Amino acid sequence: MPLDWIANPNPALLCLIIAFASPLITVVLGVWRPAWTGPVAIATAAAAFGSVLWATSRHDASVNTAWAESFALRFHLEMDGLAQLYALLATGIGLMVVIYASAYLPRHLAHHHRDASEMPRFFGFLLLFMAAMIGLVMAQDAILLFLFWDLTAIASFFLIGYDREEEESRSSALMALIITGVSAVLVLIGSLILFRELGTFSVPEMIATGSTDDTVGVAVGLICIGALAKSAQVPFHFWLPRAMAAPTPVSAYLHSAAMVAAGVFLVGRFYPLVARFDWLLDALLVVGFTSMAVGGVIALTRDVLKQVLAYSTISQYGYVVAMFGLGKDYGVAGATFYVIAHALVKSALFLTAGAVTEATGCKVLSGVGGLGRPMPLLAFGSGLAAGGLIALPLTVGFFKDELFFAAAYERGMPFAVLSVIGAALTFAYIARLWIGMFLGPVRAASSSIPWRLVAPVVVLGVLTVVWGIGSGPLFTVAESAASVSANANIEISAAYHLDLRHENVMAIATWGLGIVLLLSQPLWRPAALALAELGERVGPEQIYERSLAALEYGSDAIHRYEVRDLRSRVATILAPAGALVGLAVIVTPNSDAFVIGEIRRQDLPVFTMLIAAAFAAVAVAVPRDHLRIVITMSGVGFSLAVIYAFMGAPDVALVAVLVETILSIFFLGMLLLMPRSILRFETRRRAEGPGVRRDAFLAAVAAVMAFFVVWGALSRPSPSTTLIDRQTELTPLAHGKDIVTVILADFRGFDTFGEICVITLVLLGVMSLIRRGRMR
Repeated sequence: MPLDWIANPNPALLCLIIAFASPLITVVLGVWRPAWTGPVAIATAAAAFGSVLWATSRHDASVNTAWAESFALRFHLEMDGLAQLYALLATGIGLMVVIYASAYLPRHLAHHHRDASEMPRFFGFLLLFMAAMIGLVMAQDAILLFLFWDLTAIASFFLIGYDREEEESRSSALMALIITGVSAVLVLIGSLILFRELGTFSVPEMIATGSTDDTVGVAVGLICIGALAKSAQVPFHFWLPRAMAAPTPVSAYLHSAAMVAAGVFLVGRFYPLVARFDWLLDALLVVGFTSMAVGGVIALTRDVLKQVLAYSTISQYGYVVAMFGLGKDYGVAGATFYVIAHALVKSALFLTAGAVTEATGCKVLSGVGGLGRPMPLLAFGSGLAAGGLIALPLTVGFFKDELFFAAAYERGMPFAVLSVIGAALTFAYIARLWIGMFLGPVRAASSSIPWRLVAPVVVLGVLTVVWGIGSGPLFTVAESAASVSANANIEISAAYHLDLRHENVMAIATWGLGIVLLLSQPLWRPAALALAELGERVGPEQIYERSLAALEYGSDAIHRYEVRDLRSRVATILAPAGALVGLAVIVTPNSDAFVIGEIRRQDLPVFTMLIAAAFAAVAVAVPRDHLRIVITMSGVGFSLAVIYAFMGAPDVALVAVLVETILSIFFLGMLLLMPRSILRFETRRRAEGPGVRRDAFLAAVAAVMAFFVVWGALSRPSPSTTLIDRQTELTPLAHGKDIVTVILADFRGFDTFGEICVITLVLLGVMSLIRRGRMR
């Protein structure tokens, strides 16, 4: 490593290195000494948080270097305003969650009768998610962004399914992976379309083009769909409540400040492109307000503590999406500030739910109550956080609602009314949750819990008030992030005003309507329960379950056919491949795609050998005797070797002769080793009629497919020599005398290295199964 880099490290790159070193160090030391896992995880998370704080204070926190020049990809990281906001949330809230988890996880494992050796796996994936988030928010290249995006999905899969011995955990993890993974493909497709239309993968360069082409709008729409699925917005919201099967620290981190925040981050990153299309802004409005209503109403009907908070998260991120849809300065500024406030208070409430369950052994709201007396510190910290979420004065949440109301009122009275109703739902379900846990009669005895299960809640609750009184630092961070999303300078002017301006009137109306909803539960609860039940019966989750069942049925049917024999397995490959090629030929413009050239006199030797190779290939299917099959099949290879010689490639011809000779000897050796009885049986056996027809059909499909692919490739060779020129230029750098040598030595060598790695991993897996006695 260069000494000058050590003396003056790049802040962005250092953040990423420290972040990805955190899970590695934690897992290695945790496997060596399981008791060290928690303290090491706290130390590495603190180091990541410290590196982000340092990077946010530097103006040179960026790195931009070529990654894959042939594909116009760059390793471009930048700690801009938007990255600062989400990186601080990912590491700051992450540190609090790791402290909490260091006390929670040993108790969780003990409840499930599991060994402490499983702790490194949990903290490893939690810190890996944190690292992926840091990379995601700093990435300025669309493909680099997509790689980090997918890494968050992988890490979340293992975190949600941490209790892998439970069916609910496994199915919930799979659901989250499918919904966020499939939608991630839309992000990739959108990025590729943008590259085709705008000629770059760089997000800042995409924004600078100023394009308003409809195709660009469709591409950005696909990216928004992937983002909304990640943020659990309607109709993709159903995976989030199921993900509550994860341990509480996972819910507190992923589902309040990290995973669902990644979705709205992506909207914010591409928002300068989104804002150019009114139909996209209208779609965000519809999805946002619908999510607010669906999440809010269902949260009022749930009894499981974490379920209430899960549907609350759906509703709260509906606010953010709706504010992006409202647009203008208030909308964009409000969306960014809302993410900060929500992460702060919601993570505290998730941690509170976990602490209450640990203390009482009860997971439902109806089974707890009166815990404010035996657990005053927890009640105090969570009460401050709850006050922040329902936007009481002197809390950071007051300003999030003020900005939301200002954006809605600026758009029109209907939106102002909808915003008040949505905020009133928040007041009702959060007040119901906190009052149900800490006030009223004691319904369940509570035991003492470690201070690390309470301290993070108190710290987050106190910060809710501290930053509600002095919100300057948060406004600075939010202004910087909003300026990136709006691609213009944005200033947030929010303060306490003792007058009847419309934001204050809307806030007072919210609290009044929230109290009415809270006190009138017997009146509306049956209707809310009926609505929630209707959604469970005919909602998107049912569509997901039935689609998954249909895919599994189809997969099982194909598998049963595939494993019957080798020909069936080949059929499952060739038939779809032929269908795809045929579809491509039909839908692709074919003007000048297939050119018929002339056969000249000097081409006759090559043409003759091509006919010979074709006849040899067909003749292989005629004889029944195995020796004749081997000899006839070798005729194909030797014919091709002669063609290579005629084409002026004697070295390739020599290799082809050598390979064909070795293969023929190998087949003959195998025939000598096989029992004569089996060979005689196979020789006398006659193929059945349906099998012959199937094989003939597949052979025809494969032949037509290969014919069109080769014909199309040779008819329209690429006129560009850019790649060839570049390879010629780089050949001396690889210490090769010609391009072919370099390709064989470098690319084929690298490919072979990859194959060796795959074989090694397979062998390690087989060895582990043999050692554990799980081979069948």
